[in-house]
Amino acid sequence: MAVESIAKTLGTGSGIDITALVQSLVDNSFANKNQALTNKGTALTTQISTVGTIKSNITDFASALASLTSSGSLATQPTSSNTGILGITRLSGADLAGLSATMEVRQLAQGQVSSSPSFGGGSGSVVGSGTLTLTFGSATVADGAMTGFTAGTATPIDITIDSPNATLADVAAAINAKKAGVTATILSDSNGARLVLKSGTGSSQAFTLSGTDGLAQLAVGPGAGGSTINAAAQDARVALDGVEAKYPTNSITTMIPGARIDLVSASVGTKVMIGASAPTSAISQAVANFVETYNQVFKAVQEATDPINGPLKSDPAAKQLLQQLKRLTLSPLVPGAGKNAPSALADIGVKTNRDGTLSLDTTRLSKVLTTYPNDVEKMFTENAGLTKALSDVATIATSTKTGLGASADKYSKAQDDLADQKTKIAADTQKMRDRMTQQFAAMDAKVAAYKSTQTFLKQQIDSWNAKS
Repeated sequence: MAVESIAKTLGTGSGIDITALVQSLVDNSFANKNQALTNKGTALTTQISTVGTIKSNITDFASALASLTSSGSLATQPTSSNTGILGITRLSGADLAGLSATMEVRQLAQGQVSSSPSFGGGSGSVVGSGTLTLTFGSATVADGAMTGFTAGTATPIDITIDSPNATLADVAAAINAKKAGVTATILSDSNGARLVLKSGTGSSQAFTLSGTDGLAQLAVGPGAGGSTINAAAQDARVALDGVEAKYPTNSITTMIPGARIDLVSASVGTKVMIGASAPTSAISQAVANFVETYNQVFKAVQEATDPINGPLKSDPAAKQLLQQLKRLTLSPLVPGAGKNAPSALADIGVKTNRDGTLSLDTTRLSKVLTTYPNDVEKMFTENAGLTKALSDVATIATSTKTGLGASADKYSKAQDDLADQKTKIAADTQKMRDRMTQQFAAMDAKVAAYKSTQTFLKQQIDSWNAKS
């Protein structure tokens, strides 16, 4: 506050605008330092922004390629000559090149379906309390009746109905709540309501249901005359190249390695051809897209590391990324590739231009895809080939120890240090301003005193002159 009071009275003795003079002197003293910090701050902001952009570019590039290869669209796909009988789907990571087989669907897998006697009171018919016991196993069925049953190894499941006024709907709810492998529904028509039970598919999913007290009327099994077996539990029966096999479900993943077969309908005697379709068009498009995206990423890194104007011209991580990208087209992507078989991008028509960007020889690519379709496909497999090579580049480039992640940390720390320097200069500026203000205040006071003395002397001399 003392310095502020002094500043308000500066110049009253000398007549000079000392406040402006002090400000000008202080500003000029720190002008170079402040300008240097401003320039450095601008450079750091640009460096941080550029690092962030390049990191995003390379990680997005690698992620997009990984997503594409993991989708399976660049892999050989299985085909079915009759999708009305069976469909076939490639499983992740499978190599189905050269797949060829015939399949006959002789029987679909199904679960057991049973229905109870009809209850005239509908779903609200009271059936009483007691215990239902559900047992799984295998059964023989004839004309809607279970003629034989062999229990499986699983422990029978008890379902307790406590309320003496339990209805048919209550029983269905209790069975479903148990989640024992059988679902219950109520089927109603003009004759009343029936309890319908259905198990999972497979011959081992046949079941019996016994009940105590009033629930005995819902029994299912040999000798249970009131119930009807509407569908018998059975396995799917298929023949692959004439060899029959049985499966408990209609979705089969163990018959053809790397493929899931979904059975749609049985057609005894009809042979369905299973084959493979090479992803020629998809790979051609993927290579073209790769080249286009690569060029965008490469140019951004190249501009950032320009030795004259590049904001990252001295950044070792950015320079390393540029070199890694340049080596990518010549890197072997298929270990153990056969003689003359393509194993690098350069082998399939991806050329490196003089400026480092890439171009695609579509004629060369088409020829290689025709001659070595399986080898080219291996270059675009999930978690391998080009996907792994680009992922490795991205991992190294974004590393927080040696990559752009470390660069970003370094530049951020430099920004923090810069802020500290600015704070110190601001404090030094204020100290100098205060000191000079006090010095000029003392000077101004002396000037005022000298002027007062001068005025007094002038008055005395004028007085003496007047008397003479």
